[in-house]
Amino acid sequence: MRPLSAAPGRDPREIVRHFTPNWFAANMGTGILALMLAAFPYGHWGQLEIARGLWIVNVFFFALFSALFVGRALFYRHSFVRLFDHPVQSLFIGAIPMGFATIINGLLDFWTVTPQTLAIAETLWWIDVIMALISALLIPFFMFTAHEHSIERMTAAWLLPIVPPEVSAASGGLLAQHLAPVVARPVVYVSYVLWSISVLLALAVLAILLLRLTLHKLPHRDMAVSAWLPLGPLGTGAFAMLTLGKADVLAFAQTPLAAMAGFGELAGILVALVLWGFGLWWMAMATAFTLRYLREGLPFNMGWWGFTFPLGVFDAATYGLAEVTGFAPLTLLGAIFTVLLAGFWAIVTQRSFVGMWTGALFRAPCLSQETGLPSPACVEDAAPTSQRPDLMASLRR
Repeated sequence: MRPLSAAPGRDPREIVRHFTPNWFAANMGTGILALMLAAFPYGHWGQLEIARGLWIVNVFFFALFSALFVGRALFYRHSFVRLFDHPVQSLFIGAIPMGFATIINGLLDFWTVTPQTLAIAETLWWIDVIMALISALLIPFFMFTAHEHSIERMTAAWLLPIVPPEVSAASGGLLAQHLAPVVARPVVYVSYVLWSISVLLALAVLAILLLRLTLHKLPHRDMAVSAWLPLGPLGTGAFAMLTLGKADVLAFAQTPLAAMAGFGELAGILVALVLWGFGLWWMAMATAFTLRYLREGLPFNMGWWGFTFPLGVFDAATYGLAEVTGFAPLTLLGAIFTVLLAGFWAIVTQRSFVGMWTGALFRAPCLSQETGLPSPACVEDAAPTSQRPDLMASLRR
């Protein structure tokens, strides 16, 4: 199996032209696995060292994917702009700030916290906030004005561009716990605003999704993994409230808002429990959906990374609730989720690396309006390059 033997046109340069933002979902999945391995509560078998190693690998691939994404923007500007017109591929823009947030969290969790690392983490966090807001504002704007959507073709992928602000809010809660109170307070204020933007929008989308599933049943099997995506906003929303509750107590101590900070910590636990319980129902449904899809056969695509990050952030909320409540079954449940997450990650990573090595996954022809992913039915390799249709023509449909 030669490297890049199945690259588009058998030309490695075409990888840049075909690069799509759904690759950043791999950063989301790898980053959250690293964070959850570090939090694994049982035994000392080198999980922290493994987590650090995964974090370093994740940083490398985030830099690589960023270079490919920027390269497409610079060298294939027309197709890059048209990417935002695609009703599914554009949604994955939200994967960029979410993958970046796992790197920021790892910087705080895996390395010694010094004034220098804090300054770097704070700077990176503000950059992540800007990217999250761009995703939450720009992509819905295109959805409202340029995309063609319908209820029967809706999937949970609609959540992807609006979840990044609450992911940034969760990171802000972690970061604020290490900052001086005067510096932490603006981070906390902004994080609560980000949380409110994202969680309320996500709940609205979930209400529409419930209606869509009731009226039109399950989506096509190519989007089977999207059944797990609702765990993302519910898990992250719960985890963010827990981290911000802890940050409140530290940031507002000995200020007029000290009493309010205590309330924020308790309210955070209550809201986290409510969102976590809703997420538990979604997990049960997603498991049932997946078992049903397995009978039809699940073709691999980059969407399989949807098995990882939503489960990972739900796992983070589980560990957070176990810590603040002292309820032992939650700790055990969190460990089970971590093992399940590692299993999903191993399967998806193996298949992704095979696709990367051969170049088969770096293909954007025949992007379907429903999935935005390469269709295995498209076999244009047999045609000479000069006779092939524009590889990005589908982005203009």
